Amino acid sequence: MRYSRAIHSTAGILAAAVFLAGPTRADVLNADATGFQVKTTLTVAAPPAKVYAAFSKVGKWWNPEHTWSGNSANLSLSTKPGGCFCEKLENGGGAQHMVVVYAAPGKELRLNGALGPLQTEAAIGNLALTLNPKDDGTELTWVYSVSGYTKGGWTAWAPDVDAVLNEQFSRLKGYVETGKAQ
Repeated sequence: MRYSRAIHSTAGILAAAVFLAGPTRADVLNADATGFQVKTTLTVAAPPAKVYAAFSKVGKWWNPEHTWSGNSANLSLSTKPGGCFCEKLENGGGAQHMVVVYAAPGKELRLNGALGPLQTEAAIGNLALTLNPKDDGTELTWVYSVSGYTKGGWTAWAPDVDAVLNEQFSRLKGYVETGKAQ
């Protein structure tokens, strides 16, 4: 499982990559035995509709190191209610990472699910993305809230999950602004 090894071994590198990617405000809002919440805001030099449309092209911007298959092209995201953030695996297998529970094109997208190695725990997660016009671009904010049972509590998980999500959305920013995930 590429995903679980990568999330715990590269947090420092990912945090540095996010720092170099441009202005990002990242926070672990809360982390304790019962769950955690991380939040990040960044500005994308594109209108909200373009940023929102790029979400569904997740295979173009998601880092393949954070997939089960090792190939981002195996990812898909349908941005309608009930839509799946899914991954194709070998021999007809697959993974459902999250499900869209609310979609307001160009404004907000909410997904429920446990990302990556969180699936091996009794985790429930909600990823809420909001897009607000800002100057000539978009202020993109995401909040990922996770709760449930994991041995030892969630405190140690929060910084690594925050780093991985910051990397992914910095790559989204690069994809929207340049056509290439950076």
